[in-house]
Amino acid sequence: MRNHPLPSALTSLSTLLVTALTSWQAQAQSNEVLPLWEVGAVAFAVSQPAYPGAAVRVNRGLAVPYVIYRGEYLRADRGGAGIRALKTPEFEVDVGFSGAFGSRSNDIPARQGMPDLGTMVEFGPRLKWNFGGDQGMSPEKGSWRAEFPLRGVFDLNHQFAHKGMVFEPELTFERKAVGRWRYSASVGAVWGDKRLADTIYGVAPGYATPDRAAYSAQSGLIAMRLSASFSRHLSPDLSLSGFARFDNLAGAANAASPLVQRRSGALLGLGLNYTFARSTQNAAN
Repeated sequence: MRNHPLPSALTSLSTLLVTALTSWQAQAQSNEVLPLWEVGAVAFAVSQPAYPGAAVRVNRGLAVPYVIYRGEYLRADRGGAGIRALKTPEFEVDVGFSGAFGSRSNDIPARQGMPDLGTMVEFGPRLKWNFGGDQGMSPEKGSWRAEFPLRGVFDLNHQFAHKGMVFEPELTFERKAVGRWRYSASVGAVWGDKRLADTIYGVAPGYATPDRAAYSAQSGLIAMRLSASFSRHLSPDLSLSGFARFDNLAGAANAASPLVQRRSGALLGLGLNYTFARSTQNAAN
């Protein structure tokens, strides 16, 4: 199987897994208590640009197991995996972890002959603010959430080399509709420092060609982002979910890079999730 990024070098693998697994958090009743842990597997198919601004699209399928743990401080759930330092009805502060597959530059014409994009891992603090609605997700109402994650990016293929910092603020609306449907929509932005931008969009003089000028990337906006997702329980243990995302590079700091060949791009994903086992003990709030 080719080693391509999901859905970009700046978007964590957990974004797709979280979307594909959204419905294991959907509650039949607004006061339902979730189990402390769950074990299952998710399979999904994705079609997306190789990285923000790439002309090449990548189609990929993947099946992976997962473990959900909803402890008071240590948590691995719909919001990601990490250590929760603060929790109130309105605010939550945690240390989140995520990652992204790499890609071979020779599979991307615009990057032919350049260094490969390695497999990235990201971690750092995240502030979540729940506001403006029914946090219990009743059928009649929804909830708003703003997230402010700041993460360091490290390359597993190059001795855990530091590749920069990424800041991805996002505003999300979620609603559980009548029946077993749940949906969400969000708007956000991706900002990267100079080191990260140069990893994705920079062209060192030694890699310049007649068709690819040398380029020194700069820090700033990577892309604006609109997303939507849905999920539905097909049975108590089986659920279906889908995800769509639109990236726009208009006004991005490195839109002039020769590696940017499209000013916009869309990601589409569809997944199935099955829960094999769950605890009888209830989760912490």
